[in-house]
Amino acid sequence: MLSPSPAHDSQEMFRDLQRRAREAGVALRPPPPEPTTCCGRGCNGCVWEGFYAAATFWQEDALAALAEAQAIR
Repeated sequence: MLSPSPAHDSQEMFRDLQRRAREAGVALRPPPPEPTTCCGRGCNGCVWEGFYAAATFWQEDALAALAEAQAIR
């Protein structure tokens, strides 16, 4: 059995945090889209590196918004 890819893990994380935000009544900006231009050659500065950096920033931002909403309650 193949393990989930990092991209799959990112999409799961996006869905989970978006669900939690909906339940808490918190509006989040859309998560970053997956790249469509990767050539698969392992380039230095690959578009996937940028995606994962953006996904991490989005996650941190979403978690901060959820924590702020919970602190207000």
